[in-house]
Amino acid sequence: MRKLLSGTAAARGCAIGRARMRLPHRLEVEATAILAQDIDAEIARFHAAVAQVRSEMRTLRERLQGALTPELGEVVALHALLLDDPELLTGIDTLIRTGPYSADYALRLQRNRITAVFDAMDDAYLRSRIDDIDHIIERLHGALHSHMSALPGVSGDILVTANIAPAELAQLQTQGVVGVVTAGGSPLSHSTIMARSLHLPLVVGASQALLKVKDGDVLVIDGSTGLVILEPDAADLRAHHARMAQARQDRRQLNRLRREPSRTLDGADIKLWANAETREDASEAHALGAAGIGLFRSEFLFLGRNELPDEEIQFRAYRDVVLAMTGRTVTIRSLDLGADKAERSGLVLGQEANPALGLRGVRLSLARAGLLRTQLRAIVRASGYGPVRVLVPMVSAIEEIKAVRSLLATVMDELRTEGREIAPHVPLGTMIEVPSAAVVLPTFIGLVDFLAIGSNDLVQYLLALDRTNETLEALYTPLHPAVLRVMHEVIRVARRRAVPVTLCGEIAAEPDFVPLLLALGLEELSLHPTHLLEVRQAIRGCDLARLRAAAPALLRARTRAGIERWVGAHGISPP
Repeated sequence: MRKLLSGTAAARGCAIGRARMRLPHRLEVEATAILAQDIDAEIARFHAAVAQVRSEMRTLRERLQGALTPELGEVVALHALLLDDPELLTGIDTLIRTGPYSADYALRLQRNRITAVFDAMDDAYLRSRIDDIDHIIERLHGALHSHMSALPGVSGDILVTANIAPAELAQLQTQGVVGVVTAGGSPLSHSTIMARSLHLPLVVGASQALLKVKDGDVLVIDGSTGLVILEPDAADLRAHHARMAQARQDRRQLNRLRREPSRTLDGADIKLWANAETREDASEAHALGAAGIGLFRSEFLFLGRNELPDEEIQFRAYRDVVLAMTGRTVTIRSLDLGADKAERSGLVLGQEANPALGLRGVRLSLARAGLLRTQLRAIVRASGYGPVRVLVPMVSAIEEIKAVRSLLATVMDELRTEGREIAPHVPLGTMIEVPSAAVVLPTFIGLVDFLAIGSNDLVQYLLALDRTNETLEALYTPLHPAVLRVMHEVIRVARRRAVPVTLCGEIAAEPDFVPLLLALGLEELSLHPTHLLEVRQAIRGCDLARLRAAAPALLRARTRAGIERWVGAHGISPP
């Protein structure tokens, strides 16, 4: 019988398919003892499962490199690092030997021990990290029973589940899943960001789905509206086919924009940069007509390594991206990684109660002797092959940018003395993502050549909340008066000194946000290549003069509701 189930729109797109149910489960394994002579074989079985999961995580990261946002990249990397955690692995080995227990039961006991430690923590952020442990435990359990590690025959299916991890979501798409419906989850979660990157329709918060849907039922889902139709009728099928036909037509129209300018109706050119992690990303950006690389993330060179990448490794990676852009500027961001995410590289400098507020970004680069010097040498050497800029993350005070500026000058003098071919000038810019940097910007604007607003962290730090925390979902929004006013002030200060400003982050990739961002005064956006054509299309439908004239009313809004009314009045659907 036909039923309508409502959820929350998370990742755009429509899909029709058979429901594949996965009911919530806990790692409930009965206490199982093994014989003494079987201990070594059981430990070997467990280590084989660890090796299998480690290989799966490495393959997954390589396949998704470039599609991952910084947050997702760190999540996937963290899950991989947990597989080397002695607290987790050695504890399980010990339980297997002393029990002697089966690997399954030892896995359950160790999970319960670690959970008890996390539950006793006062810090909510750290308590929430038990989810990362659970994701790895579940993957290890699946690897111990290989026949359970993947859903067989899921091609054309829509997965219906309580919740889903980002890495699992990507893996299921490769197996043919065409959409996902979750009873929980948030449109701001890492899984949602992953689904958008993969263009996989996702509806979250459909609380009735687990009760109403059965294996084999036919579902139609719309990730743009949050609508889930169980056992659709003829009218539903016609409507779905019409939406799919429209989507194909829209894609054909978008493809025509590959060589068209990013120009508003009244003739203003807006610069569209691309975010990238690999040479392949750069090639895609070039093919889609990006002005250049506005954010090349160097973190992938540091993750999953047993030692720091030397100057030559870094130089070759940067040089290859510069060559791929054939003369278009490449902006390379210095290491933006927390010390908690790179322990295998030897970057951990001590325990941190809250890594999100700890030694990360430029703080880590300056604290670790030689780290920034090596990276700057590699970047400047790459400037001999094409235009390069240096972007510094997590700056919070003038002293940090002064230190980087001084070191950059020293490095350039060294390389010239060595006879290296380098650019006469390598522009230096800073991310504006820490509120203090926005406040004191007038004091150091003269020290930088360009700015990049990191909207993801700026919103998070400005509103003092974790955007991945589902209980705070209603509070996390770029449509907050404080966020818009801070961004507008940054743009105003930069324009007065003729310093260009680029916006990076999730909101830059949202076509619905384009008119609002242009109204605030932005003229440059940087986003993943997969979203370039959609954003270009939105720009070409905007009248910049009309939007700028309406900006004072936008900035006078005192509430999110007031901003949403402005958005609605200018023909944009609030996200």
